[in-house]
Amino acid sequence: MSTAILTGPPVPGSSLDADLRSLGFDVEVASGPHETGALLAAVPAGQRVAVVDPRFVGHVHALRLALTDPRFPAAAVPGALTAQPAARPALARALDTAGEAEPAAQPTHTVVGNLPDTLAGALDADGVAVHRPQLGTLVAAVPDDPEARHQARTAVEAVDDEAVRLKSAVKAHDGFFTTFFISPYSRYIARWCARRGLTPNQVTTASLLTALLAAGLAATGDRAGYVAAGVLLLVSFVLDCTDGQLARYALKYSTMGAWLDATFDRAKEYAFYAGLALGAARNGDDVWALALGAMVLMTCRHVVDFSFNEANHDATANTSPTAALSSRLDGVGWTVWARRMIILPIGERWAMIAVLTAATTPRIVFWALIAGCAFGACYTTAGRVLRSVTRRAARTERACRALADLADSGPLAELLARLLRGRAGAVGPLSVAVLGAAVMVGGALYLPFGDKRLIAVAVIYVMTAGLAVARPLKGPLDWLVPPVFRAAEYVTVLALAAKAGSAQALPAAFGLVAAVAYHHYDTVYRIRGGTGAPPAWLVRTIGGHEGRTLVVTVLAALLANRGNDFTSALTALAVAVGLVVLVESIRFWVSSGAPAVHDEGETA
Repeated sequence: MSTAILTGPPVPGSSLDADLRSLGFDVEVASGPHETGALLAAVPAGQRVAVVDPRFVGHVHALRLALTDPRFPAAAVPGALTAQPAARPALARALDTAGEAEPAAQPTHTVVGNLPDTLAGALDADGVAVHRPQLGTLVAAVPDDPEARHQARTAVEAVDDEAVRLKSAVKAHDGFFTTFFISPYSRYIARWCARRGLTPNQVTTASLLTALLAAGLAATGDRAGYVAAGVLLLVSFVLDCTDGQLARYALKYSTMGAWLDATFDRAKEYAFYAGLALGAARNGDDVWALALGAMVLMTCRHVVDFSFNEANHDATANTSPTAALSSRLDGVGWTVWARRMIILPIGERWAMIAVLTAATTPRIVFWALIAGCAFGACYTTAGRVLRSVTRRAARTERACRALADLADSGPLAELLARLLRGRAGAVGPLSVAVLGAAVMVGGALYLPFGDKRLIAVAVIYVMTAGLAVARPLKGPLDWLVPPVFRAAEYVTVLALAAKAGSAQALPAAFGLVAAVAYHHYDTVYRIRGGTGAPPAWLVRTIGGHEGRTLVVTVLAALLANRGNDFTSALTALAVAVGLVVLVESIRFWVSSGAPAVHDEGETA
């Protein structure tokens, strides 16, 4: 239970007390700053506290947005302030200051000024970021006289806060298919779930189970199974939209929800790829290489998105002619939807997969997916490259650290980077990374399977990986270094498995890339939450990108004449990497210190 402290007696006829209790607050009434401080001190340290002006007039949802969102240590709207345990010391200091400034002789239970707004300003000055939600048409006011109070109440009655709440449950920027074909009704499913006490995590889990059932039906290989799989994949996507809308509707964000939201989308999509490949195999069509290729392309595309955003989200002078053109195009409505659709975001992608699964074959599904995602990746990457080379932006140290973490350098690259630091020469990190990746991928594609020379090629790749991160990634295009490393590692595994001569090598490689990709997505969402990358021991244990590439290459050389043994080795490596990263990820995301991160802006 949380506690709300009114800074004076409620105004006669006000519903404020009932509104606060409906939001889960115990309500206490203070006579001024001194008593507010005493009541604050009496609240257990681990509880949330709200300070509310008793003259507050506004919508319940305005109070909900300000006082119950768990993602922010402090939040405020006019007349109401909340502080979670992390911000409680600063709130106590602000109250002490306000108490010292309180007039000496005030009648009991008299409201002096707007204490919550004063405290919010003091928290800002103390270095505590106070979140102020966008209210739109919602009302939150502290009227000083009866006439102003009447006007505020009239404004409250003129706006349906439930309609606003439903509208705000939908992500502000989403794809065309999601916006026009899913959200118009999924928001009502979210409200239905909220009124029955269902949590976003339960809906997320239902979405996962539905997608896994769809993958199982796709694996049957018959037409009825494909049709049912396509239908269930769309149902899973509706539930996937519903869980986020439920979180926004009820403000039920959680660390566990952040973990589930960050990982289950990929788990569902890649499980469906595997189901399609198994179904095709039942009909004598081996499409595992296409399934793995689609997963590699999708993951590399996402790493491009993540690296660019992390490199530039806090950059100064972050403007360019390309960005200005994009902003002008945003003023032309149809271009916004066209540009969102051509990158094949998750809504359009899942709709395409579902329809093609029901109507065609897995091979056609994968070729359409690869073609569409390749076009989208080229489009977005080209635009970001143009922005990067035309803008004059200074990259921050935090951004450089994030790029280094996304590079996923293991102990070998770290050792070489330390040895070469200060002697890296004039060649830029991206050029070195591209050279090493080209040599590695070229060797994996063109040298015979098991050729011992590929080990030497992998050693060269390890050396270039260390040289590429020997200095900070501050160049305008250095955000491309992590995607280059991802492509080199994943394509090497794909090429070697395809040439191994074992029917099970590609499924084993699919499992290995899936495990490593999970680690990379987990890294991204930790960085987004402000907690930094996974612990160094984890990255060292699983070898880093260069270590894993070297290990797979050595295994291919040593087990060249024993294809089944190579498959077994890939499977063992996939299981080992998957177990280590999954256990550590679960430990982190269910811990009390993990952030409540939810993806609000990206459509892909």
